[in-house]
Amino acid sequence: MSESTIYRTAVKIGPSTVGISSNRREHLPHQTGRIEVKSLLTDFHRIDTIAHRPGLDGYIEIWETDELPTCSFSGNTMTLRGPLQSLEQSATDPRYSLWGNLGLLYRFTLYLLEARHRIFNLHACALYAAASRTLYVVAGGAGSGKTVYLLGGLMRGLRLVSTETVHLRLLEGGSAWHIGSLVDNIRMSTLKFDFPQFLEGTALPAAEDIWQEKMALDLSSHRWEEDIIHHPNAIVLLFPHIEQGRRQFILRPFRNRHQAARRLFDNISEKLNESFILYDSIAVPGFETASGAQQRLNAVQRFVQDPHIKLMAEVLAAPHNCWGDILPDFNQGEEP
Repeated sequence: MSESTIYRTAVKIGPSTVGISSNRREHLPHQTGRIEVKSLLTDFHRIDTIAHRPGLDGYIEIWETDELPTCSFSGNTMTLRGPLQSLEQSATDPRYSLWGNLGLLYRFTLYLLEARHRIFNLHACALYAAASRTLYVVAGGAGSGKTVYLLGGLMRGLRLVSTETVHLRLLEGGSAWHIGSLVDNIRMSTLKFDFPQFLEGTALPAAEDIWQEKMALDLSSHRWEEDIIHHPNAIVLLFPHIEQGRRQFILRPFRNRHQAARRLFDNISEKLNESFILYDSIAVPGFETASGAQQRLNAVQRFVQDPHIKLMAEVLAAPHNCWGDILPDFNQGEEP
C-alpha cells in the first residue's frame, strides 16, 4: 500500500498469524465481545490481537476505492479493492464478510494453518471421554447432524474439544488435537424441542422461523481442560446422516482405509478449495494448490493407518438415537 495513512493490526489464531492493513480504520477487525452467529468464535477457540510486522504467515490488504470490487491472491497476501463499506452495509448475510464466520479471514486462516503449520482442519465437532482417553470426531457439512451428536454427547458426560472446526496435527507415532471453537450455531427448533436443557432458562431470541434460524450458544463450560490432546488411546471418526423420524440406527464401518481416507480428504478440502462470495458481490477463489492437495492426501493416508483409530463409519439415525451403542463400546468407565 502506498497511501500516506495506512491503518494496521494483526491477529493470531492458534499458531497462525495474519497482518491486516487498510486505508480505512473501520475495515480493521474489531471484537465486540458479543456471542453472535456471524462471530469467528464459532470457528476458532480464540482470536488474539498482535502487532503488525514483517514475517507473519499471511497478510490481508484492504483498499476502499470507487472502482469495481476485486479480489486477488499473490504469494501470502490477499488484496481486496472496491467500495467495501457500502457493500458491507447492503450485504444480505454478514457471515460472508471480511471477518464473518464464513468469510475471508476464516478461510484464509484454514489455508495458513495447513500450509504453514501442517494443522489439518476438519469440518467437524469433537468430544472427549477422559477416563478412557477416547476422542470422538463427528464430521460433516451443514445439516449432517453434528449438533445432535455434540449436545447428546455433552448430556452423556463427554467433554467438548470443538464445536465446528477440529484441528489435527500428525505426530511421530500418533496425533495431536488442538482445542477448537467453543460456541456453536444451533437451530432454535433443535434447542426448543430436542435439547431445551441447554437453554438454562434463557428465552429464545425473536425469530420468524425457528426451524431455519440459528442462535449462537456458548458451550465453554463443557470444554475439556487442556488445549491439546496428545495421542488419545482411541479415536472414533463418524460421518453421520441424521433424519427426524428414522426408526433404526444403522452403523456402516468403512470397507477399507482408502474409502475412509477419501471421505476425510474431501471433508478437510471442502472449505479450502470452495470459491465463495463476499458481500454478495466479490467472487473469491478457493485457496487450493496442487502441491497442497497432494500433501494433504499423503497426510490423510498416513493418518488412517493410525492403530489408535478404533472405528471409522457412516451413521444413519434419528436425533434421539444418534449415538446408538457406540458410547458403551468405547466409553468404558465414564460417568453416565
